[in-house]
Amino acid sequence: MSDTALVNYAPEPLSVELRIVPEAEIAPDEVLLEVQAVGVCGSDLHMWQGSASWPMNYPVVLGHEFCGIIRDVGKQVTGWGVGDRAVSETAAVVDPDSPLTRQGLYNLDPGRRGYGAVVDGAMRRYAPVPQRILHRLPDPVPFEHGALTEPCCVAYNAVVNNGRVRPGDRVLVVGPGPIGILSGMMAKMCGAEVAVIGLPADEMRLEVVRAVGCTALTEGAAEWAMQRDGLGCDGVIDAAGASSALQLAIDAVRPSGWISKVGWGPQPLNFSLDAAVQKNVTIQGSFSHNWPIWERIIAMMASGQLDVTPLIGGTWKLGEWKDAFETMYACKIAKAVLIPGG
Repeated sequence: MSDTALVNYAPEPLSVELRIVPEAEIAPDEVLLEVQAVGVCGSDLHMWQGSASWPMNYPVVLGHEFCGIIRDVGKQVTGWGVGDRAVSETAAVVDPDSPLTRQGLYNLDPGRRGYGAVVDGAMRRYAPVPQRILHRLPDPVPFEHGALTEPCCVAYNAVVNNGRVRPGDRVLVVGPGPIGILSGMMAKMCGAEVAVIGLPADEMRLEVVRAVGCTALTEGAAEWAMQRDGLGCDGVIDAAGASSALQLAIDAVRPSGWISKVGWGPQPLNFSLDAAVQKNVTIQGSFSHNWPIWERIIAMMASGQLDVTPLIGGTWKLGEWKDAFETMYACKIAKAVLIPGG
């Protein structure tokens, strides 16, 4: 049996194509998930453009934001059956004996291997998923929304676990990509007044920022941060990753404030961190997510507290992947979703 998959086959730009691959087989502790929806992540676009700054395995099937219907279960799997709706985490491989895994922080385990970069991902019809990273997807949550669970978890971790948002805070988000917009939504739900800054070319994504109730900026971030008392905003989420984003964050944050850095970027800083020292600023990295975050996000989606509808710019069949990638890369939409079975 064979399957059709979207494969990144080399590190050079545009080394992505549809290929016929063997249909996935499952281990005893895995289920076979028929993928109903898979989100296109900014990292997928970086890999397509040959600008990934993280470990890669070539060739690899792309896709790590996915959900679907279970079509087969391994002999050791319990509590799951054929026909169940499920959404998968991204940590395809972890070291169960790692001290971090034993703490529940398997997202930080050096032995972690993620879908769509090192392990074949879900931009295909069928994907094998270990039971340990499966979550039930409630019936009220559409599959195209379920595919956004993962970036919602990234944003939750950056804002709630690794930020210090309190009601009445002013929070600046740098970067209006999906993680930036979702971070703005999370900070707003925590009671903060939120602004998201992007470039003039981001105008269509900044419309989504406005739609979710945040202030959209293309300039004047420092002025917005100083409006309350002239000292700066309480916290900044760096969802862009470029060195200039961190410099803006340090300029905008108030003394004894905090910066949660979730954006990746390989560039050297090329500026002094003295201002962060003088301001006594906390700079906190934020990476990935773990089990309790996923359970909370799914509950928020199911209850209607978290509505990702404004972010979804459209759905595309897997064969239309290039149009989806190009539309998202051109910043015409916030998020594209592929339908492998479509």
